[in-house]
Amino acid sequence: MDTALLVTVVLVVVFALVFDFTNGFHDTANAMATSVATGALKPRTAVIIAGVLNLVGAFLSTEVAKTISSGIIKTDSSGREMITPALIFAGLVGAIIWNLVTWYLGLPSSSSHALFSGLIGAAILGAGLGAVSWTGVLSSIVIPALLAPIVAGVAALIGTVIVYRMTKQATVPHAKPAFRIAQTVSASLVALAHGTSDAQKTMGVITLTLVAANVQDPETGPQFWVILTCGLAIGLGTAVGGFRIMKTVGTKITPVESPQGFAAETASAATILASSHLGFPLSTTQVVSGSIVGVGLGKRLAQVNWGVAGKIGLGWLFTLPAAAAVGALSALVVVAGSTVGLVIVAVVAVAGVVVIFRLASKKPVTAKNVNEGAPEAAPRMQEATA
Repeated sequence: MDTALLVTVVLVVVFALVFDFTNGFHDTANAMATSVATGALKPRTAVIIAGVLNLVGAFLSTEVAKTISSGIIKTDSSGREMITPALIFAGLVGAIIWNLVTWYLGLPSSSSHALFSGLIGAAILGAGLGAVSWTGVLSSIVIPALLAPIVAGVAALIGTVIVYRMTKQATVPHAKPAFRIAQTVSASLVALAHGTSDAQKTMGVITLTLVAANVQDPETGPQFWVILTCGLAIGLGTAVGGFRIMKTVGTKITPVESPQGFAAETASAATILASSHLGFPLSTTQVVSGSIVGVGLGKRLAQVNWGVAGKIGLGWLFTLPAAAAVGALSALVVVAGSTVGLVIVAVVAVAGVVVIFRLASKKPVTAKNVNEGAPEAAPRMQEATA
């Protein structure tokens, strides 16, 4: 491997792990938002549990990683990948920037779709439309993305109806502690499922890079060191806690009580684990958001804030073109400038990350204010501090 290629591969691995880290704190809400909103778990405890289980989940399956590394980008007649490590790096930049923009706005957008879109945008610009396996994109990404929120939402709606009918005392104060205990289990399952799904996407990207650099055989899965580092990166990111998005998911879509939280988390975990087993790289964000809308519709007199839900939907819609555009623009600079282009893109990306974090620090969302507006957790927090 020559020096320029080695530098490119190292940059890809570093930026892939950075993306994995942002995926962790971006998607903390997927597992723990409803448990924190209902007071079943304290915010800091919740994110630490989620971080550990994300790491464990990363070791349970590699089917999604194989889909990413071999099912989206085509190979040429000689069996070599039609995307270079430099273009993969450009795609990662698109995914990272969009992840941070939506995190700053508190929108639970899809880290998965940001990653796919960034890679596709970079691949199209650098290698043409023929570099993308559109059949794989349709069957493994688009169709599951359309169906998953609906399936999870319907399951959560039905689960909410069943829970409230099976126990007429679900809304009586002394019955809620049992649901909070159940939520601890169901939220942990979502965190575990998140590790089996989202950590693998970065594994797939690193594996794709190693294959493209001819240091790993095609059609092979991620190596142990890739699994370990990706699991650690997403686990650490989750443990840091993405409270901005957690606040949106837990308090702004619909008021969530413990029985609803349990139903939402159970439906989400089942959907994500099933898709991971089948190798479908679902967006856990979309699954969980769909579940929360479902539990809002499943409880009598509950209200869904359709304005917030609409903004989230727009975020999902803009993820594809926005991340693809940044990935394509980064690819343009990389292709034109070779190694110098890589350095330019890396410096600009780091500067963009710094700017977004500085803006976010002016209006912080922390463990102390993440539950403002939650119907159940606020009284419990007041009791704990009294």
